[in-house]
Amino acid sequence: MSALPSFEFIYLASQSPRRRQLLEQIGMKLELLLPGPEEDAEALEEVIAGEKPEAYVERVTQAKLDAALVRLGRRDLKPAPVLCSDTTVALGDRILGKPADADDALATLESLAGRRHRVITAVAVGLGERRLTRLSVSEVEFAPVSRERLQRYVDSGQPFGKAGSYAIQSDAAVWITHIAGSYSGIMGLPLHETAVLLQQWGFEV
Repeated sequence: MSALPSFEFIYLASQSPRRRQLLEQIGMKLELLLPGPEEDAEALEEVIAGEKPEAYVERVTQAKLDAALVRLGRRDLKPAPVLCSDTTVALGDRILGKPADADDALATLESLAGRRHRVITAVAVGLGERRLTRLSVSEVEFAPVSRERLQRYVDSGQPFGKAGSYAIQSDAAVWITHIAGSYSGIMGLPLHETAVLLQQWGFEV
């Protein structure tokens, strides 16, 4: 088997500041490879009826990687592996994505209060025909939370753009009574799984 070429950095195809922060935390050099205005990035996250949450996250991550690799070629950039990731929150088989509006955010948070849910994150690193993927599944339990407290959280604007209408590093952290799994995965990029993939690409992590 031929040795992998040596790469100085990776492309991060994500607008999430949390993912960038987590990659920098483990010493990765990166360049952003973001969608252009001609791309409909949100359409990649549409749910297919009957799709299981884990299958959904893996499919969306692969679709993001496909789009990013096309973007890389179209922009004629220096070749380097591209990292993509997607996170969703699941209550049973129900996928709780980013809220459409304040009412949607409140309804989602009410469904999570006092219950345990899954946070599922897939990460993929690819270049050319080589694609490597890992999946992280964590469990998070919320204490019961009053509607008034949930409404204040929604009014703060913190749920928007977040799967499940919350971020673990936000004010919602005070509601969390139990975590099993990857804290960084719940943030949006599971560092253990990511490090394994990067090592398979020849990076020292």
